[in-house]
Amino acid sequence: MLDQLFMYLSFPFVRYALIVGVLIALCSSLLGVTLVLKRYSFIGDGLSHVAFGSLAIATVLNVTNKMLIVLPLTIAFAILILRKGKNAKIKGDAAIAMLSVGALAFGYMIMNLFPSSSNVAGDVCSTLFGSTSILTLTQEDVWISGILSIIVIGIFILFYNRIFAVTFDEDFANAVGTKANAYNLLIATVIAVIIVLAMNLVGSLLISALVIFPALSAMSILKSFRSVTIFSAISSTICALLGILISILAGTPVGSTIVTVDVILFGICYLIGKIRG
Repeated sequence: MLDQLFMYLSFPFVRYALIVGVLIALCSSLLGVTLVLKRYSFIGDGLSHVAFGSLAIATVLNVTNKMLIVLPLTIAFAILILRKGKNAKIKGDAAIAMLSVGALAFGYMIMNLFPSSSNVAGDVCSTLFGSTSILTLTQEDVWISGILSIIVIGIFILFYNRIFAVTFDEDFANAVGTKANAYNLLIATVIAVIIVLAMNLVGSLLISALVIFPALSAMSILKSFRSVTIFSAISSTICALLGILISILAGTPVGSTIVTVDVILFGICYLIGKIRG
């Protein structure tokens, strides 16, 4: 098995997949803790469906670089959800549910009305649950993912204290001069970027798992925000690495394999937390 693994690692596309997978998992885990604590977990799910609808539009229009359409639309809807969610007649959770189902249905409809290939069902399935496209990444894709990941990590480190304050007590943060709404929008924008990056890795339906499970695993056994964030980041990257390697060796779907490893880790952490009381 080791000989087979080293043989696969000699191919550039396998190394590209590992690099991008680890970077995306790291970025997802950093903001995942904040989303879980702020009870914004479903924002990731809603935005992933918006990304699917945007991808369907880009596919129908035959846009070469689909990120030019998918990324701006996903960011715009992320900002719209947070700006209007609290004050609108339709509250945040209902708005996200409507947006999620509507975008999913819209994307599937236009892909059927204007098919770009003869296998529409296969295209939709691979977009929703991930596909082998993570194993066909080019060097340009790796550079784009790397640059966006560095920006996300840099933003998290630079604004760590403010994100921490907004996560736990928005009212107090506002009282001491921190613009909570602005940082909520920053968090939503960064999450939108992460979701767009993660679509090739795990598919639009499984992105929420990549964001939520590492955070929940860490929170099962640790208490402080910093320790939870660090553990979440480390465990998420390890799970992504193991998931991709298992997928390559066993021939299983990449996204589903990564999420399965995350679920197993959560189960272990949950049991440890119960035993420790």
